[in-house]
Amino acid sequence: MTKVDFINSVKDASPPTGIHPLLLALWYDAKGYWQKAHEAVQDMTSKGAAWIHAYLHRKEGDLINAKYWYMRAEQNMPEMDYDLEKEWNDILDSLEELL
Repeated sequence: MTKVDFINSVKDASPPTGIHPLLLALWYDAKGYWQKAHEAVQDMTSKGAAWIHAYLHRKEGDLINAKYWYMRAEQNMPEMDYDLEKEWNDILDSLEELL
């Protein structure tokens, strides 16, 4: 699957079969299912999961929690005016090997 294929799959009713849980979290977020995205990563310990977790908490406005997860991800927490869609794409780019 390519990045474009993944992004286009957000138009579908269901996520692509067999995708990695990190991609599933991004897919759910893109669909507007914050809780499902959060559930997909909350018990994972990888840096990628921590970054998605951080992004989700920044998106909801829980900046203290977000800051903790950015530290776990070894990422700098973006300024509040840093576009969430841009960060979503940055995360997806970092997971390219999982596509």
